[in-house]
Amino acid sequence: MILIADGGSTKTDWRLIKEGREYKQIQTPGFNPYLLGSEEIEEILWKELQPYIDTNSVNVVYYYGAGCSTPVKNMVVETAFEKIFPNATLYVSHDLLAASHALCGDEEGIAAILGTGSNSCYYDGKDIKDNIFSSGYFFGDEGSGAYLGKQLLTAYLHKELPADIEEKFREIYPMSLESILDSVYTKPAPSRFLASFSNFISDNRDHPYIHNLIREAFRAFYKYQVCCYARHKEIPVHFVGSVAYHYRDILSTVGLEFGVKTGKFIKAPIDGLVEYHRDNK
Repeated sequence: MILIADGGSTKTDWRLIKEGREYKQIQTPGFNPYLLGSEEIEEILWKELQPYIDTNSVNVVYYYGAGCSTPVKNMVVETAFEKIFPNATLYVSHDLLAASHALCGDEEGIAAILGTGSNSCYYDGKDIKDNIFSSGYFFGDEGSGAYLGKQLLTAYLHKELPADIEEKFREIYPMSLESILDSVYTKPAPSRFLASFSNFISDNRDHPYIHNLIREAFRAFYKYQVCCYARHKEIPVHFVGSVAYHYRDILSTVGLEFGVKTGKFIKAPIDGLVEYHRDNK
């Protein structure tokens, strides 16, 4: 049996392939080796995945994950997987490769991820040839759910929100300054905490202040994660991720400001990955 996974910082989609056919779909909490260690990842897998599949019968695992961008971080994931899948050959790859396969197929393009975090790469139709290293929620992740949440919280803490938006925010999130800072600087998964405010932003996207906040976040994304590629005005930019999918109209409009032609928008690459590995590529 083959197990394929598309892993983000918030959730992971798993597909079990048996005799060439999709046998089971599972969704678990996500994990990022920049935020969690091997033991913590292993604990998530034992609790959320192992009860639903016979992990001893899995022969191959293809895992594409957020944060799996260096051999050191890949080893964090592999160490956890070795305990869960003792009989499997493991392939741990960057989530950008998953996005490239699902979005571009065999064509040249720029593949962009906009979910809890953000990233992008130039894909020549076969391999990733250029990638601006993602510096994470603290220094980067422009345009992502975490970035949007950070911009909203920053405005709230600086008392820059319009009165009507601030009132709504307080009603839904009656948090103290201490609890906010604790969630960002002390508790695990701060990017997930920041991205949790995406629903509030989406619900109020028609408010001029929030609409401008979204546009500025996407301008930062194009500036730092798209315009860095030499041919960004010549080849399409495709997007994957919940933020990209739900804000595809604004992303397309802002893209025109930078001379960018947007292409596909999909929520998750998992279905494309199933086809990719089913064909034994």
